[in-house]
Amino acid sequence: MKLLSASFIKSAENLSQCPESTLFEFPLLGRSNVGKSSFINTLANNKKLAKTSNTPGKTRLINFFNFSDKFMIADLPGYGYAKVSKEAQARWQKNLEKYLLERKQIKSLIQFIDARHDIQKNDFQMREWIAAYNLPIFTIVTKIDYVPRGKRLNVINNTKKIFGGDVLPFSAISDEFIENILEYLTNLCN
Repeated sequence: MKLLSASFIKSAENLSQCPESTLFEFPLLGRSNVGKSSFINTLANNKKLAKTSNTPGKTRLINFFNFSDKFMIADLPGYGYAKVSKEAQARWQKNLEKYLLERKQIKSLIQFIDARHDIQKNDFQMREWIAAYNLPIFTIVTKIDYVPRGKRLNVINNTKKIFGGDVLPFSAISDEFIENILEYLTNLCN
């Protein structure tokens, strides 16, 4: 499968600022530094498309990326660690909830889980919120390359057992999983 070209469209703080589009959208949910920006860059085969950082909490807005007019990816601020005030966090939460519940273009949410660690409390809280609203979702297990090959299937199966639904592995270091992910996203759009 050929990689899709991708371009940054715009950043939005709230639903009213989101771009007008008829393309299906996939919002990326996950803790800070779980690898959402690296995922976008790997999917686009462009290491500079989405800004990556070693400092958690850098993404403060919803950043929209168009993938070859096939679908959009919406990179959301990471939950968990962020060096911002409680007021700013409350505003983010309100804006993100409104976006996730009211944006008509959303095809499925994608929750990112770090393969190197047990599923965290805030990952469970996010999943409970998603389940309460019965929103479509699947999971991507990131940084799978850090897990020994013999244990990768255990990580994937454990995540599937806990969260249910589809679970796809991903590595920003190796492109062995990208084709499956692109095919999965494309099939959801058909």
